Amino acid sequence: MGRHVIAGAGQVGAHLARHLLAQGHEVVVVTRSGSGPAEAERVTADVTDSERLTQITKGADALHNCAGPAYTRWARDWPPLAASLLTAAEATDAVLVTAGNLYGYGPVNGPMTEDLPLTAPGTKGQVRARMWTDALAAHEAGRARITEVRGSDYFGPGASDQTPVGTRFVPSLLAGKRTVYLGDPDQPHSWTYLPDVATAMATVATDERAWGKPWHVPNNPPLSARALAERLCAHAEAPAPRVTPIPGPIRFALELASPLVRELKETRYQFDRPFIVDSSAFETTFGVTATPLDEAVAATVAAARND
Repeated sequence: MGRHVIAGAGQVGAHLARHLLAQGHEVVVVTRSGSGPAEAERVTADVTDSERLTQITKGADALHNCAGPAYTRWARDWPPLAASLLTAAEATDAVLVTAGNLYGYGPVNGPMTEDLPLTAPGTKGQVRARMWTDALAAHEAGRARITEVRGSDYFGPGASDQTPVGTRFVPSLLAGKRTVYLGDPDQPHSWTYLPDVATAMATVATDERAWGKPWHVPNNPPLSARALAERLCAHAEAPAPRVTPIPGPIRFALELASPLVRELKETRYQFDRPFIVDSSAFETTFGVTATPLDEAVAATVAAARND
């Protein structure tokens, strides 16, 4: 078994730590607060301190970037954090595995594949694109071994309130309340189940075929937010969902009042038009598919009821 260092213990890092521990790996979780699953070695450190992170990572097979800067601070916080992780990977020869997203592509027509150019017009997409190109340059120069798994919007146990079908959406549905959705609830959308992100990161960390490339986390066929809500409510035997988009005037007012909602303007296209991920490359290469939707829905409902 190997040794894996995970930066971050949020919605992805916690799932990954538990997944790796279940496989018998040694797991070290690094956060500012010292949080993480009790079975892991928990280290309190600033991940932007590359010297400290390098010390922690020495002897590790993989260094996993599961950090999650505040959404409103990406342009400020991601560059030093990503640079520190890459420096530690170069110094220790640990494979750098980044939990990425789809922002770098920007608006596209048709399903997203890994060979699309990273031409996002917005700041957050450009930040993510630069993180990947910097890491890829280090890989191509022989200084590091790197890979990235890119997921769509997360759902499942542990999903935060920053995902559109997370801690606000699901409990509201199950309580039979009218539930507000960020965009058009009838547009087809790919949803990424959080445990599948953990599986994907663990897979690419130890398979040389993955290195130097980005990969899409396996997803089930796209569903609209309304259709996903219907599946969740049907499993929970809850009332039929009442999902409505945020009215334009209210969204405008929220953008004026909330820095977080204001930041979401850049990625509004993801929710007002089809947003579909092609994950066939990962599935074909590694023989790993998404958790069946019924199983994912059942776990999501159970987690919401236990919170």
